Amino acid sequence: MTHYIKLIFNYKSLIILIVGVSLLSILSYFSNDRVGIKTASAVKQHTITSDSLAPISYEKDVKPILNKRCVVCHSCYDAPCQLKLSSVEGTSRGANPEKVYNPKRLKAIQANRLFIDAKTENEWRNRDFHSVLDTAENTHNKSLLQKMLLLKQQNPQPVNGKLPTDITLDIEREQICPTQDKFDDYANKHPLWGMPYAMPNLNHNESQILEKWISAGMPMPRPHESNNQASIQVSLWEEFFNQNSNKHRLTSRYIYEHLFHAHIHFDKSPNNEFYRLVRSHTPPGIAIDEIATIRPYDNPGTATFYYRLLPYVPTIVAKNHIVYEFSDARLKRYQKLFIKPEYKVDKLPSYNSDIASNPFKVYAAIPPDSRYRFMLDDARFFIEGFVKGPVCRGQVALSVIEDQFWVVFFNPDQKIFTTQAEFLDNMSDYLQIPSERKSHLNFLPIWTNYWQRQKQYMISKQRYFEKMNAHDLHHAMNFIWAGDGKNPNAALTVLRHFDSASVEYGFVGEEPETMWVIDYPLLERIHYLLVAGFNIYGNVGHQFSTRIFMDFLRMEGEDHFLTFLPVEQRKKIRDSWYQGIRAELDALFKAPMDWLKVESIIGYQTNNPKTELHQHINQRIGPLLQTADNINQCGNKDCLNIVNTNPDTDDLKSKIDNAMQKLSHIKGKRLHDFPEVSFVRITTDNPNLSFNYSLIRNKAYKNVTSLLSDERKRNLQDIENDSLTVTNWLVGSYPNFFFTLHVDEIDRFIEYCTSINNQNSFDHFVEQFGVRRTNPAFWETADWFQQKYKKQRPLHSGLYDLSRYSNL
Repeated sequence: MTHYIKLIFNYKSLIILIVGVSLLSILSYFSNDRVGIKTASAVKQHTITSDSLAPISYEKDVKPILNKRCVVCHSCYDAPCQLKLSSVEGTSRGANPEKVYNPKRLKAIQANRLFIDAKTENEWRNRDFHSVLDTAENTHNKSLLQKMLLLKQQNPQPVNGKLPTDITLDIEREQICPTQDKFDDYANKHPLWGMPYAMPNLNHNESQILEKWISAGMPMPRPHESNNQASIQVSLWEEFFNQNSNKHRLTSRYIYEHLFHAHIHFDKSPNNEFYRLVRSHTPPGIAIDEIATIRPYDNPGTATFYYRLLPYVPTIVAKNHIVYEFSDARLKRYQKLFIKPEYKVDKLPSYNSDIASNPFKVYAAIPPDSRYRFMLDDARFFIEGFVKGPVCRGQVALSVIEDQFWVVFFNPDQKIFTTQAEFLDNMSDYLQIPSERKSHLNFLPIWTNYWQRQKQYMISKQRYFEKMNAHDLHHAMNFIWAGDGKNPNAALTVLRHFDSASVEYGFVGEEPETMWVIDYPLLERIHYLLVAGFNIYGNVGHQFSTRIFMDFLRMEGEDHFLTFLPVEQRKKIRDSWYQGIRAELDALFKAPMDWLKVESIIGYQTNNPKTELHQHINQRIGPLLQTADNINQCGNKDCLNIVNTNPDTDDLKSKIDNAMQKLSHIKGKRLHDFPEVSFVRITTDNPNLSFNYSLIRNKAYKNVTSLLSDERKRNLQDIENDSLTVTNWLVGSYPNFFFTLHVDEIDRFIEYCTSINNQNSFDHFVEQFGVRRTNPAFWETADWFQQKYKKQRPLHSGLYDLSRYSNL
């Protein structure tokens, strides 16, 4: 208990909040980009005619400007003032000053999800959203949107150097969301806060197009209609999901709870057309009436409901774009995994929260092998759900993981006890996660309940583990899934960028400090803890519980990796991982450690078994790593067949690749001023030939002390362990800075970058090659990277979010 008290006092910000629980009441509302449903009544519909807006097309002229200049900040949960300009409905809904991300919230709040929790403008006004489109005589017949654009034109920002300090860019900065009657005061106090905020002005043509659109009353398009091919696919899939047998109904429930956050794409549809799998009061053939629940396993409130596929209409943004494909092959796979196997579903499980939140109880009838293979088929999708998720930004969930680590999975073809039905049935009570509880401020259940369950599960695993025979290292590789020889999901790399993260195929970067080996129970619990069970509207208690439990799951994945190493090395390596807050957590939640003394793998030949194990895993997965690299570069496993058509270009690219990889040798405090993710554009004398790279700073976190602390304030011990990963493709959803140079400057760029040793030298480097927010070429550069991303990954790309762009 002494350790428990010590940990809680490390979370001093939490203590201050708890003291104030009786004094504060948070009555606010959120919007949500987890969903995307159109309701005709939600928006004033207009048709753009030759009379109203002669040469202007909303789809061809207006929307592209809104996307490239406005949606790049105003989308998803973290849209400033909840003004989501990524859809007609969001623009019509308007703005609300309540911040969605609030890790210090003491009380759970009501959801304000666009398309779900309110359907009409009046309903949104009743929820304190104010219009940005309405005009009135006393406001000079100008809308808020128009005033914000004019304010920028009248008070342009500097065209070089850093932005003034009164333009705030911090992630937790105060947001001012003026209404019409408060705008003049806003403009007087913050003349440089026009739109686009902290970015260069729109160019003349963009301003003219928006002005014509605004002058015409800002007409909006009519609702989107699916093409005929998509309609056929929707009907086919809805028929599958709504069959009446218990086996089909349980299967549909399982798939829905794992795909509710997906942007579903039909393999024969356009690249920009996506759907959501939802529960509806209405059957196929009738307009969808989505059942509004916070979590996908919440009680739908009715015995009869239907699974439906609904068009996703907002502009696609990278930060919440998680793609899952439906095809004829996928349907056959579902039949093979869930319908053809012989098992009985005598009774459908209830939706009581203590049952519904535990997939090991709800889906006990479905063979674990089927469930595991379903998730392995698209392992990147499920890991991406945890690091990217339906909430766009995951600081609470991500603060427990390293900045770079590799992920592999146990082989389902091997009879591992954790994938056996009998074992999972016996362990189901111990595999409960805390998300079934309502938001609370009582952290003791983590100590007295969930940790005790997790501990008992680990003890049970250890008993099985002790009975296992030792395996030769080469034979032990059979326990690592090799993707059935064709699936690149077998090897993944997670790259964390403070409060966001990316998942790449294969092993990216240098050998990481840690690695996860994931089995079925761990993969399932990660999904239900951080995706299906996470409530963005919950309070600090819910977020704290989620963070602590994710610590347990991270330990489990890392410990699986350690079991492949010799006994004499395990404790030393594990102790090196557990410093700072990890050491305190390890002392507080004392886990069974006897497994550290059980020799399970023999046959190591070197004094560096960790590197030797990585090499064996690389050999095991082998050819798939090249496939993974191809997919990372262009979104297609046949990338080399598409791109490598010019030998001269290949030689040039190879030379640039080799030069850029020199940057990966930069370590420690030389990286102190580098942002999380930087994009580099290298131009040539051919205006149609440029190359792109990503510089990802991997920060070491040995001494993070609180869920609520600022992780950017790290000590020297942390900084000395920082590293840089260089990729020849674009990584991340929130680029923090752009660099541009001509290919003839590559050696000078490398020299400048590698010689950085203080703030002055870094500033000089930025002066030479950086594209600041004030740079007149900023938008052109941002557009180039956006177009490159779309070309490289036409299905998986979305608009980058530029709100995290650094003021260097």
